[in-house]
Amino acid sequence: MKKLIEAFEKDKGMVTFQIDSFNRFIREGIQNIINEIKEITFSPELGDIKLIFGKIAVGRPVVKEADGSTRQIFPNEARVRNLNYMAPLFLEIIPVMNGIQEKSERVHIGSIPIMVRSELCSTHGLSQTELARRGEDPLDPGGYFIVNGTERVLVLIEEIANNKPIFEKDAGTVTVRVNSERSGFKQRHLIERKPDGEIVISFANLRRLPITTLLKALGLETDRDISLNISNEQNVMNEFYINLYQEEAASQADAIDIIGKKLRVDEDYRKERVAQILDRYLLPHVGQKEENRIDKAKVLSRIIKKTILIVMGKIPEDDIDHYMNKRLLTSGELLSQLFRSILLGRWGLLAKMTYNYQKLVKRGKIPTVQGIIEADAVTKQILSSLATGNWIGGRTGVSQRLDRSSFIKTVSHLRAVVSPLTSTQEHFRARQIHPTEFGRLCPAETPEGSSIGLRKHLALLSEITPGLSHDDEEKILKTVKQ
Repeated sequence: MKKLIEAFEKDKGMVTFQIDSFNRFIREGIQNIINEIKEITFSPELGDIKLIFGKIAVGRPVVKEADGSTRQIFPNEARVRNLNYMAPLFLEIIPVMNGIQEKSERVHIGSIPIMVRSELCSTHGLSQTELARRGEDPLDPGGYFIVNGTERVLVLIEEIANNKPIFEKDAGTVTVRVNSERSGFKQRHLIERKPDGEIVISFANLRRLPITTLLKALGLETDRDISLNISNEQNVMNEFYINLYQEEAASQADAIDIIGKKLRVDEDYRKERVAQILDRYLLPHVGQKEENRIDKAKVLSRIIKKTILIVMGKIPEDDIDHYMNKRLLTSGELLSQLFRSILLGRWGLLAKMTYNYQKLVKRGKIPTVQGIIEADAVTKQILSSLATGNWIGGRTGVSQRLDRSSFIKTVSHLRAVVSPLTSTQEHFRARQIHPTEFGRLCPAETPEGSSIGLRKHLALLSEITPGLSHDDEEKILKTVKQ
């Protein structure tokens, strides 16, 4: 066993999954977020101005001294001097003024903390002798950040698998959860079938919308179209007919109007707002264009059929504690969520750029690209989340101070898994060991008290696979169809 563990640590590494996840975020994740934004458009008195976003580059960890000079920094110096171990972010921006493209500018948009032992770390590629000469521990596994001289680790977060319907039954009511995710944007859906047979859906700003209204808005205009898409079995349709009898919409236009009224949108803007809800927020993993609406209707029809089959007792409900229905968020995914919110949030970088540009124009000044970007604001938001552990979505304790009591405790902390469930409630089933955790999670290492079973650790020789991107999934599906 000792030789096996030593071989695993040498060839694979105890926290390689965290480092690989961060490297993937730096290589692809940040650029993918920028590609989603593409551009920002202003329409001030000076004429139409557009900024096109190009490639983003991450520098090496540096420190800015009191005299204004910058130089490379190593992790140990950041620890000793209570500094932030981070690197600058540079974005290529191409201004387009009145349709004329100007010379691209390389703009500093902020700084991002660098994970120790990652590809961008100053220690990357150094031998054990060189590491020791630099004051670094040659056996240090890495996988953590240094914020204000404090070592901070992003713990693994356990959550329900994305893009997969989870069916549950309780007291005659069947509920279906779908966490639909595409390119980091996530939308939660809840479909309920009541004991009387009525099926409703809740997502975005819509609450308890009849499922047939949504299907008609997506393009299944007639009762026959809806029935053929759900099932050709008469006993299944008998359980669904009550939804058709209660449906108020006679056409697609009526359905869109009903959804618009539920959203409380003015009639002039109603059609546009409903289209936005159907395309962007409804099952975004299926597609976010108008031509994807029929595909979304077919996915919902399959969900309805399975819901009815569960009610009839022909198929079992899902076990939400089965590890097939769960995923672990590593450092790369967590940083991607944070970076996206900092750029696209209500008071994010893009909103501040627009505000700063309009403010300078009203003062009669011609702003520069760097002049409207608050690089310090981006840096402060990232550092604040890492220093406090408060993440987007109301999560707390995501970033924790690394336990340095002993080497074993350090590695154990870097492999900790935290459930999003609150420790103040019972959650008996979630706290119990599930058979599918065998070989994945340690059955013994969990704290006593209120967090028992909710804070876990990876098994000794377990790894975390990175998963596939949406583009990779589409390539595989196309190959299978051929």
